[in-house]
Amino acid sequence: MASLDTSTVRAPDRRRYGSGFWVVAFAFLIVMAVATLPSPLYGLYRIRDHLSALTITVVFAIFAGGTIATLRRDSFLTIRLGRRGMMLGAVAMMMVAMGVLAAWKNLPGLLLGRLLTGVAVGLAAGPAITYLVELRLRANPNASVARARTIGTSVNVGALGVGPLIAGCLAQWVSQPLTVPYLVFIALGAVALAGLWTTPETGAPASRAATGNQPAGSRRRVRLPVPAGAATLAGFAANGLYAGLSGLFLATTLHHPSLALSGASLFLLFSCGVASQLATVRLAASRVLALGTTSILAGLVLLVVSVRLSAPSLALFLIGGALIGAGSGAVFKGTTGIVLEASPPESRVAMTSALLIALYVGLAVPVIGAGVALSLGASAPDTVLGFAILVGLGVAVSGWALLRPRRVSAGGGPGR
Repeated sequence: MASLDTSTVRAPDRRRYGSGFWVVAFAFLIVMAVATLPSPLYGLYRIRDHLSALTITVVFAIFAGGTIATLRRDSFLTIRLGRRGMMLGAVAMMMVAMGVLAAWKNLPGLLLGRLLTGVAVGLAAGPAITYLVELRLRANPNASVARARTIGTSVNVGALGVGPLIAGCLAQWVSQPLTVPYLVFIALGAVALAGLWTTPETGAPASRAATGNQPAGSRRRVRLPVPAGAATLAGFAANGLYAGLSGLFLATTLHHPSLALSGASLFLLFSCGVASQLATVRLAASRVLALGTTSILAGLVLLVVSVRLSAPSLALFLIGGALIGAGSGAVFKGTTGIVLEASPPESRVAMTSALLIALYVGLAVPVIGAGVALSLGASAPDTVLGFAILVGLGVAVSGWALLRPRRVSAGGGPGR
């Protein structure tokens, strides 16, 4: 990553950039956490409102659609609003979404709330990692770009486990499980807004005239390498398979209906992704990708075995989830590092958005597909077997394609 000009940044401003780094990391964490926040709660919605598996699938699809549609516009919006403006908008939209979910308990409220949640996640996900790196470099010109980027990707992945853990534990032990988790995140959002208000900008918003004068094809030249996109999609499809079916398996096949356990299983999945990113800091990207691919495949095997044994095993189920999460975290870290290091500075938000589109498509496809299969009468063990085979093939093929070449081109530049 090209270094920023920090020679004129004064010491007091460096402190503001340093504290701003952690404010943005916190704001990014809570916005990303709401992406998966309702996962342990869907069983309560299903029982209370007699919702079918297909209806829950539609709810998830609306969230994913809102996220992906917003990510497709992130590069343009960031130019107009700036990094700070995007994060302020994301937190504010998240608070509105949580308010809708807390106040409007019927299915239309759930659908609208999840759509707005998807928009909030899309607003934050594209610029946040770039913003964190730029804040770190302005606070300390000698800071490690790789470390700042690792913190960003770790927050991105780890937050997906924080939301279900908080929601599951609260739903298990509070009297209003479909209200209190959302109110907690409204309060956290208020704290984040106050912090962001004093956080400095690193990329000034462009004027309307400037953005209007951009060449029509300029954004089309920013293209995510197909192997990197495929690896990210396949890796998080494994996460989506586990996350989408874990609550069902815990309550039925494994006979553990605890909402807290349901949330904790997703926390284990995504926190292992963070652990794998932190544990592979000193490894080359190709090694990280190879380890991640192997871990995902091993986790898928354990997942299938755990629910098809004559006496289904909770331990194998959780270990399989841990391996899947660790592998997908490593794959995401490797592909993000390769793509961003090979991209010019002005293309990094667009490249990050493209990677995250692949991530959310990967998360969504197994959830939607499994919901359709279950609604058509397929058994849960057969559904997980079929999707595990498809996801495993996708992980193996995309990993091979990404590791085979020595160099990866992103936006016309060579990569490691």
